[in-house]
Order: sequence, then structure tokens, then C-alpha cells
Amino acid sequence: MKTLDDLISDGVQGRFVLLRVDFNVPLDGYQITDDGRIRAALPTITKLVGAGAKVLLMAHLGRPKDGEPQGRDPRSTLSPVAGRLGQLLDDRVSLAQDVVGESAHDVAESLAVGGVGLLANVRCDPRETGTPAEREALATELAELVPGGAFVSDGFGVVHREQASVYEIARKLPAYGGDLVARETEVLRRLTGDPARPYVVILGGSKVSDKLAVLTNLLPKVDTLLVGGAMCFTFLAAQGHDVGGSKLESDQIDTCRDLLSRYADTLVLPTDVVAASEFSADADTRTVPAGGIPAGWLGLDVGPETVAAFGSHLADAATVFWNGPMGVFEMAPFAAGTTGVAEAVAASGAFSVIGGGDSASAIRAAGLAEDRFGHISTGGGASLEFLEGKELPGIAVLEEA
Repeated sequence: MKTLDDLISDGVQGRFVLLRVDFNVPLDGYQITDDGRIRAALPTITKLVGAGAKVLLMAHLGRPKDGEPQGRDPRSTLSPVAGRLGQLLDDRVSLAQDVVGESAHDVAESLAVGGVGLLANVRCDPRETGTPAEREALATELAELVPGGAFVSDGFGVVHREQASVYEIARKLPAYGGDLVARETEVLRRLTGDPARPYVVILGGSKVSDKLAVLTNLLPKVDTLLVGGAMCFTFLAAQGHDVGGSKLESDQIDTCRDLLSRYADTLVLPTDVVAASEFSADADTRTVPAGGIPAGWLGLDVGPETVAAFGSHLADAATVFWNGPMGVFEMAPFAAGTTGVAEAVAASGAFSVIGGGDSASAIRAAGLAEDRFGHISTGGGASLEFLEGKELPGIAVLEEA
């Protein structure tokens, strides 16, 4: 694909650049609780600003419903993002009140050389995720905002989506991959090529069904696969354990049993868990053997014995990929497993890749320095689909450009 450096070499002084970023950050009301995705976009933004481009950003936040006022609903407005980005850039970021309407044109036309503007949440226009014809129409209108401009794709968290601001727009304007997309792609190709061994993968999260494709693709290729999070209870049930009231996918038990029989030397399950009387930070808790969860109680984290066992596998690893927390880390009583595994990964000396989403948030919540990890991805879903062996539309279209 053509790179950001290629674009800058072609010349962007005074030229529009339409930049797709991933600012889908977690919020508590209007307060951003983790600005990692905003900070990850800064190198590309500042490089374009320094080269004298007029930078118009496209981003989404949440899943707005059809008919919501563009950019004004408190659940989908990018106002907190614009404010935080302005702080990080030490400059005002103009926020449009619509995606391709009058306000969007006003923001684009008012951009000075080296200026940065942000369109309203692009998913507030239902055409972003609509039919191919609808996406094509929106992409045409987006391109009209930046006459003579170029498109840069730097939102790795959305490159697995065939959407107007990711896919169709790359066919409307000269298209380039941003620094973040280039780095993410390089790292994941390293994992799928010939990674240094031992190669250890850690998978957590809530559902086996969500991770089944990556499980089946990775198990023949890795040395060890550590399973935590709520998905571990379906595996434990497949071993014949009573998992109490823990989250369970009954329709996946046979699949898990088959995987355990075929990859008995590769799959490693928890041996103890932190169980709670209810799904609450104030619940009664106790650490019990993985097969000894009391009736009606829920397993909400892996236990200390499991953290130690996982750590022993990680200590010798040369390559590590991690996606999905070990427990409900957002609640203090159930954060120790995720924090303990994060600390073990950081201490391993391995080339470690954190697969975005909750895993990245958990590392920041634990206060661990990001430079202790080889790479912290901004795209959990995109990372998983890449490791499943799927073609990512947002990458493929750049490679065609």
C-alpha cells in the first residue's frame, strides 16, 4: 500500500487530507475513561499538520440509532473527543454538527494550513453502514468535502469493516495507509509469519463462539494457548466440571470437548477461580477450585494459582499475543487475574502484542507502562480477524490503490 510518507513526499502543503481514525473511546457520561485510541492517532495527525495539510478527521463513537440528531445525542457526540484531541495537540479542533451537511462544509472550508477539524460521528449517517449503493453515495459526498484532497486510513479498529468511510472512500480519492495502520499490519504479519518460539497466546472474553474462528486457526500454530475470562467456563464444563451459575454457552460444549481432545498439550485452562454470590462489586467472594464453584455462584475471575501457572508459561515465551481480559476487571474484586497476567506478560521479555479493546484498557487501568509491551493494538476485532486468516477490506482496498 502507499504510505503516509509517500503522500507527504507527493506534497500536502495547503492540501486537504481526509483522515479516518478510530476514536471509539470508552466514556462515563461525557468523560473519556481511556484516551489510548486518540493518542495512538497523534503521530499521523501531527505529521500531516507539520507538513502543512488541512486535516479533516472522520470517526465514529458507539452505535447510534437511525434518526438520532447527527452529533448531538449524548451517547454518540464526538464533543469529548474533540476536546481531548485539542488538549493533546495544544490547538483547537473544530467539530462539525453533521457528517456531510452545511456544518461539515463550513468546518472544511474554514481549515487553515496545518488546521484540524472533525466531522460529526460518521455512523450518525445511516449510509455509513448501509447498502453498497448507500455507502457509495456517502463516500461521494465525503470526497466533495475535500476538493483536490487525499484519503488516509489510520483507524485500524475499523479496517475489518466494509463501510463508506473505510472502504468506498478509498476508491474516491488517492488513498494511503497511515502510520498506525502500517504498524498494526506489520506486527500482525509478524505473528502470522514465522514468530519466534515458544509462541504463547492468551484468550479471554465472554464467549467461546466469539473466539472460535481464531481458536481453530491458532491452535495448530502456537505452542501454548491459555484460556481465561468467562469463555473458560464452557471449556471447564466440557471437562465435566460443574460451573455453578457462571456464564456458559451450552451449544459450544461439544466443540470445546473436541478442541480439548485434539489439543490437550496446547490448551491450558484455569485451575482456580474467584467466585461471587452475584454479579456485583459488593458480592461475597471466595477463591475455589475451577470445578468447585458453589451452586448459584458465578466465576468472575481466574484465581492466584492460575495466574502463577499462566505466568510460568509466559516466562519462557518468545512471542505473546493476548486478547480478552481474564475476568470482570472493571470491578476491583475481580481485577487481580487480568492484572497478574498483564504483569507476567510485561516481565516475560517476549515480543508481546496486546490485541486491543478491553485488553489494552486493562493494561492502562493496571498502571503498567505501555513501553513494557511490544505493541498495543487499537483494534481487537480487526486483530482477531487478521489472525483468523480473513482478508480485511480496509487493508485490501489500500493495497489495490
